[in-house]
Amino acid sequence: MSGFAGGGMLWQMVAGAGIVVKLVLAGLFFLSIFSWAIILFKISALRRIEKETNSLYDFFWKNKDLSAVHAASKNYPSTPLSKLIQEVYPEVALLIEAKEVEGTPAIKTTKTKSDVMAVVKRLLKKTSDMEKAAMEKSVPFLATTGNTAPFVGLFGTVWGIMNTFTSIGMRGTANITTVAPGIAEALIATAMGLIAAIPAVVGYNHLTTRIERVSNEMESFSADLLNHIERKLPRD
Repeated sequence: MSGFAGGGMLWQMVAGAGIVVKLVLAGLFFLSIFSWAIILFKISALRRIEKETNSLYDFFWKNKDLSAVHAASKNYPSTPLSKLIQEVYPEVALLIEAKEVEGTPAIKTTKTKSDVMAVVKRLLKKTSDMEKAAMEKSVPFLATTGNTAPFVGLFGTVWGIMNTFTSIGMRGTANITTVAPGIAEALIATAMGLIAAIPAVVGYNHLTTRIERVSNEMESFSADLLNHIERKLPRD
């Protein structure tokens, strides 16, 4: 009963707040909603990415046939490793097949091994950067919310307290009964700012840590893939 009464009083204070404080509360509410949506969506996406990354990396180590890894990568659409192998494979497939299949006619190409490796390195770097950017998309919004929400809430509190003291000056009297409601209404903005900021900061730190872990996996896979391709390519 007391909790219900407290909730009712809270809504009464929000309803009785000035228009500026209400706008501040509404803005912080939407920041909080958007932050939670980003956090939940990204956690779900990263969980899928991490699972597929581990599976495809294991498949790569167990089966060093690049064509088989390329074919299997289509079954792992979420992991960045799949994008890496799909971008690189067309550049090296013909040369590797020419070396591995006995009796294959020589392929007329002006590309040397050094040329191919340079292209592969650029593709891996470009694709890795793009995939990391895709994983990081919307995450900076959490940092922005975490940095700005407390100050937005503080602005609402300061504005509310200013209005309270202005009202006291107009009445010419000041006691706990007249001051307390206005101060309480103003402090709601600070509380709402913290409610929006704290999950955003925690979510940002958690997501950036997991994204960095996947990025490290991409770097390791890129290095392993480069070494594997270099061994498979015919000499110049």
